[in-house]
Amino acid sequence: MSAVKSPTSLKRQLIWVSYVVGFLTVIEAVNMLSGRYFNQFSIYPRELSYLAYIFTAPFLHANFAHFVSNLVTLAIFSLLLLQFGGKRFITVSFGLIVITGLLVWMFARTSFHLGASGIIYGYFGYLVLAGFLSKRFFQIIISVVVAFFYGGMIWGVLPSQPYISWESHLFGFIAGLCLAWYLRNHS
Repeated sequence: MSAVKSPTSLKRQLIWVSYVVGFLTVIEAVNMLSGRYFNQFSIYPRELSYLAYIFTAPFLHANFAHFVSNLVTLAIFSLLLLQFGGKRFITVSFGLIVITGLLVWMFARTSFHLGASGIIYGYFGYLVLAGFLSKRFFQIIISVVVAFFYGGMIWGVLPSQPYISWESHLFGFIAGLCLAWYLRNHS
């Protein structure tokens, strides 16, 4: 069995991002055609029967507009995160799914929580901090660019609208910062 090659070229990185986008698009299409059947696999805090759904909730969306609003930023942040390497991309992505999901399940308000925005906010937190901690010029530039162009996202960690899981945003952002700190000395 051959190992997964790290996406070192831009072409390979774009292929990885297209896999992520394609996977989410297939899930969205099936979910939409089934009348949002899969949305029952969202996180519902502090209910033990919903704990395993921390692994499914990030791939589900309330409606097509929710899906599209997450997809573009997720693709951009995925490409930027791949600049830190394929193993780092997988480690951070999996870590964000688990940490953000657990925090939402433990501490969020009693409501269904779903969508990729927790992961997006995690990528945001990671990308803003990890470049500076790496002390590598190109990665510092990524941190500066993300902070400059997406810095307004920080307001999404505050309660704004009742149907938006600001908790996923907040816990994703915190998880991203923590992962950047924890992984700072790991290659």
